[in-house]
Amino acid sequence: MNRLYIFTALLLSVLPINSLANQSDAHAPEATVAETKLSFRDIEYLEKAYIDAAPADRKDGVIVGKLGVDGGNKGMIVKLAKELADTQEGKFDSLLIAHKGKLLFESYYLRGRVNLPHPQASATKAYTGFALGRAIQLGYLTMADLNKPLINFLKDLDPTKLVEGVDKITLHQALTMRSGIRISEEQREQFEKNPSLLKGQGQVQAYLEHSAPITAESQSFKYQSDPSLVMQVIDAVVPGTAKEFIEKELLEKLGITTYNWRDDVSGLPSAGSGSSMTSRNMLKWGLLTANKGKWNGEQLVPQAFVAEATSSLIFTGDDDVYGGGKDVSNQGYGYYWWSADLQHGNKSYFSASAQGGGGQYIILVEELDLLIVVTAHDNDNSTLQITAERILPAFISSEF
Repeated sequence: MNRLYIFTALLLSVLPINSLANQSDAHAPEATVAETKLSFRDIEYLEKAYIDAAPADRKDGVIVGKLGVDGGNKGMIVKLAKELADTQEGKFDSLLIAHKGKLLFESYYLRGRVNLPHPQASATKAYTGFALGRAIQLGYLTMADLNKPLINFLKDLDPTKLVEGVDKITLHQALTMRSGIRISEEQREQFEKNPSLLKGQGQVQAYLEHSAPITAESQSFKYQSDPSLVMQVIDAVVPGTAKEFIEKELLEKLGITTYNWRDDVSGLPSAGSGSSMTSRNMLKWGLLTANKGKWNGEQLVPQAFVAEATSSLIFTGDDDVYGGGKDVSNQGYGYYWWSADLQHGNKSYFSASAQGGGGQYIILVEELDLLIVVTAHDNDNSTLQITAERILPAFISSEF
């Protein structure tokens, strides 16, 4: 399954925007009441881009600073932002940059609004993974459970009907897109005609009944519906529902109140895509990750889980690096986070990123204590290459 398909509907032609606004007396663009009721693709483009090298403190839990004062080369970043505003580099909706835990740069373009949740597409997977990590932190699971058969946690399944090899599927493999489940297109069409089969744990029952046998050969990396298996386990082991758990134990803890998260056909929160977050709330997910699972002094997700999530556990190849370019290589995958080396000069910097079709990114470069958030509606983007070529240099040198 192509990991970009879920955002195809958002691809529209670029319309011209006015020249960059003077931000000395401007406010970050906020969605109107009418815009909050529109489909994302129906939101009109901003007349003027918003660029701020000294973001406002919105009392939302995000610590702010000033670009060029608290780090970074202001001239280099603002120049890039002006090019984004002129749509020279793609259909960006926002670009935010944090350094050493402070938001130093905030900008919005086209359909970007400071208070409007932006479709996340597959970046949702990273949030699903951290929900499982939160369950581990609270003791509903352990890190050792990640290597146990996934079906052990799902008590409503009928094991007599499952295909051979299902006991080989662990949470670790589902988190790295290696469940080994292989469903034919004909069978998927049958599921679509009979969605009632996929309600509750019926979703997992149907997958494991109608998959080809699970083998060592089939348990190779395949970008598919494995996150739904993880969401099913979350729902099975936490008190209440997965939806209530995510709201109480992650979103409320992070102070995320402006968001959308649609339900899957199973009735559980959609695990592989389907959430919408504001750019600042994406930044919070990134800060939680950069802080190794800690938020406001509280360990929300185990440090060990975050380390696995953002590691290059498997090498996925450089033939199709989303957002890549000449300075991006060694693409890998952890627990729903992608990884890649970003080259600048004769040195490479390891990056971990949550990615979503259409151009959604939360990019971490730990060596530089750098966090970059991007929203866009452009599948044909080069965001990782832009990061390597244009953003890293602004933070590598300490002399500005």
